[in-house]
Amino acid sequence: MTVKAARRAWLTDLPVLLVAVVWGSSYLAAKEVTTAQTVLAVLVLRFGVVLPVLVGTGWRKLRALDGAQLRGAGVLGLILSGIFLLETYGVVHTSATNAGLIISLTMIFTPLAESRITGRRPSRSFLAAAGLSVLGVLLLTQGAGFTAPSLGDLLMLGAAVARTVHVLAMSRMRSVQGADSLSMTTVQLGGAVAVFAVLSTLPGTGSTTWAAAAELDTGDWLWLLYLSVFCTLFAFFVQMWAVRRTSPSRVSLLLGTEPVWAAVVGVTLAGDRPGWLGLLGALLVLAGTAWGRSAAAPRRTSVVEPAEPDGADTGLEPAGRS
Repeated sequence: MTVKAARRAWLTDLPVLLVAVVWGSSYLAAKEVTTAQTVLAVLVLRFGVVLPVLVGTGWRKLRALDGAQLRGAGVLGLILSGIFLLETYGVVHTSATNAGLIISLTMIFTPLAESRITGRRPSRSFLAAAGLSVLGVLLLTQGAGFTAPSLGDLLMLGAAVARTVHVLAMSRMRSVQGADSLSMTTVQLGGAVAVFAVLSTLPGTGSTTWAAAAELDTGDWLWLLYLSVFCTLFAFFVQMWAVRRTSPSRVSLLLGTEPVWAAVVGVTLAGDRPGWLGLLGALLVLAGTAWGRSAAAPRRTSVVEPAEPDGADTGLEPAGRS
């Protein structure tokens, strides 16, 4: 890889890594502001707070989206709503340790699903790097021990699968390629708000949006704004931007450092003490991510080949190659 290409890769990777940081902190934020009875209400508020700003800022480009792009963004919005429903209910019904461990399986599901779709298999180096990261996550969460899967654990597993589907859909749906990222994000979030708002009106789904909003204090609103602006708007805008410039596997591997940042937030803000195993696990996850970035980098050959659309790098090798 040339110096220019390496610099470009880092400029793409760093915002994705920052997304992992804010997502790692989102477990604490969600636990602070959400209960089992207010999940849907909080999700409506979390997404609804940023929508007016998005619509006002990007109205001209939003109107320029054609029917196919709107339908594609709508599909992505449905997937996005599923991710947040599964994650939020999951976090409420399981521990942050289990949530961080299970959701990190996205970095395994993504390259496996990508290889299934493309007919190519991940390189041995990429698989080894992913394995090292998973081992790090296991060590990171070993201190809390393991229990039989709970409802929350199963919901987090579903969220990991949904995250994989979302990343792959963004990179492969032709209808959304070339569309303005901000407009696409706006439609996705609008679709998710609609799903949450409809579900919140059904009997037995918990507090209404207005009732939950009236019970939030200043601290709750600060957590909610953090979830809205950083963990929602910023995170998914960067993810959509980055997946067009690199591979879904590479994005997923960087986002796989999320449990490390969740541990950092837990130690600094919640007083958690991971111990030596946890520290070793954090280092292994970071090492695995760095190795995976290198393994996912495109190989240079003497033959000039056509570039992938939007400069994308698949991070995969054809079947039969080592």
